Amino acid sequence: MTTSFALALHGGAGTISPLSMTPEKEQAYREALGEALAIGYAVLRQGGSALEAVELTVRSLEDCPLFNAGRGAVFTHEGHHEMDAAIMDGRTRAAGAVTGVRTVQNPIRAARLVMEKTEHVLLGYPGADELARQYGLPTQPAEYFFTQQRYDQLQEALAEGRMRLDHSQALETAAPLAEPSAFPNEDPKKKMGTVGAVARDVHGNLAAATSTGGMTNKQHSRIGDSPIIGAGTFADNRTCAISCTGHGEYFLRAVVAHDISCLMEYRGLSLAEACRIVVHDKLAPIGGEGGLVAVDAAGNVALPFNSEGMYRASQTSADTAPFVAIYK
Repeated sequence: MTTSFALALHGGAGTISPLSMTPEKEQAYREALGEALAIGYAVLRQGGSALEAVELTVRSLEDCPLFNAGRGAVFTHEGHHEMDAAIMDGRTRAAGAVTGVRTVQNPIRAARLVMEKTEHVLLGYPGADELARQYGLPTQPAEYFFTQQRYDQLQEALAEGRMRLDHSQALETAAPLAEPSAFPNEDPKKKMGTVGAVARDVHGNLAAATSTGGMTNKQHSRIGDSPIIGAGTFADNRTCAISCTGHGEYFLRAVVAHDISCLMEYRGLSLAEACRIVVHDKLAPIGGEGGLVAVDAAGNVALPFNSEGMYRASQTSADTAPFVAIYK
């Protein structure tokens, strides 16, 4: 048994500028990130498992309306919420995920339920909601997930006929959902709302967890990378644990999380170098904006992103203070 442990988390990435953030709002984000970090770190400090640490960390972020997951999830085109989540145990490579859940208060809990109580990896709506009810997970009415900010974002997106990644400018699509945008000069770069955490515990085990509300104004039950093992979420004790945030379609195509693990396993690269290659050399050239949090088998942490900012925090057993940041 070793004594080193580490935790890293994210709350979304994209065009996050100090110019667009009031001091009060920035402080609220920093406090929420710090609170989630403290919850997971306490588990690890007391000898708890990496799996428990990442779940509790993500649950804290899901309960905060500032982030696009759980209570703060964005609205779909039809005006409801479809939430995705995944969790993976690096010790056994067991994994569980849910997509499109509508009533589960903490989708990450439903993902762990799939991993531990079923023979499956990925369950969708309505089965995932029904499983959560069968096992007594807390559920909530639609009003619980309503926030005025998210509703206003939906109205803007509907008016523009575009999808939005979290709560910023309109997302240009190959074919507009309705009429062309009335704001053709808007910056298509935006905040990408996903939350996630990775950890290494004192026993040397890794784990990863990711949760998201997806895209504002999304249609056709769209699913991104977050609940897809190997794309947005991955953990293997031999290499690393990864949780991604960004434009999910690009992360899916690049199989980002598993690619980093492969670079470490097959080429012997360090965590930092593998992350740099995937985030900056592979994703960025094809338009894949975003980032990720990562931890390796030795407890090293990486927080790479190719966007203007990423809500992030980390702390290891060697750190004297938690690290919390938003901008580059």
